[in-house]
Amino acid sequence: MDPELFLDVANYIKEVHHIAYPLFDVAHFAMSCIHVRDDMSPNFLVVSRKHPLACWISCMLSCFAGYILANALLGEMPLAPLKDPKEVGLASLVWYLIFYSPFDIVYTLCKWFPVKLILSLLKEVQRVHKVHAGVHHTAKMYPHAYLVQVIIGVVKGAGAGFSKIAERFIRGTWIPTGHEFLQPTFPTKACAAAALLFVAEANTTYITAPHSFVYLGVVIFFVYFKFSSMMFSIHDPFMPLENLFCATFMGGVWDAISRALMSAREKPATKVPGVANGDTDKKKL
Repeated sequence: MDPELFLDVANYIKEVHHIAYPLFDVAHFAMSCIHVRDDMSPNFLVVSRKHPLACWISCMLSCFAGYILANALLGEMPLAPLKDPKEVGLASLVWYLIFYSPFDIVYTLCKWFPVKLILSLLKEVQRVHKVHAGVHHTAKMYPHAYLVQVIIGVVKGAGAGFSKIAERFIRGTWIPTGHEFLQPTFPTKACAAAALLFVAEANTTYITAPHSFVYLGVVIFFVYFKFSSMMFSIHDPFMPLENLFCATFMGGVWDAISRALMSAREKPATKVPGVANGDTDKKKL
């Protein structure tokens, strides 16, 4: 491919979130509401019919979780993402159609695999945009706080995972162990990797490729693994690396050695039952 053409494609992908507004926002809102509805099962009808306000709040929290949590961590107004009536109205419209459309036609259509695949891939493109925006925004406020930049990038890109415990609490379900710190999902891990890459690209000289190429590479990574997870059930490619790292550096090797030594010490000496040592010596004579 012509390098100039490839650069134009990379620049277009970087700005496509603004060019194709509100396509990516609709995909994000739809998938967020679908995740909330699926998480309600089997109490979907009870919550949506008897507690519509709690249902709406939990969906809005999922839709804007990244911005709300990032603003709270940076000392900004947490509810600032809700100041735009267009975004709130669009998210509310998507929520209503997902939960209350006649004969559940919108939810059924969105769950149809071709449509769900397209919505999921569009959401991954927007996820990369959020991670990049979080890192870039934090770098302006704290230029040398690299860890803070990574944290905000992860929170903006995978905020719904961190807010899930609050969403369930609003709907009357309390699962204290169901959060990203105990059970991190692949989107959170991928956002952490992308945020690290963006921080390294902005603050080191090891990455010499144009920024648009780096951005496009991250988009391809997210889209490819999302496609693989839906088509081939490859859910977490980081798991083998995590297992190897934990076994090597988090005590796994030393625990195995300790168990082997303990079992060797506790293993009793083999003896012939009912025969004393003196008797065996006499028999030998």
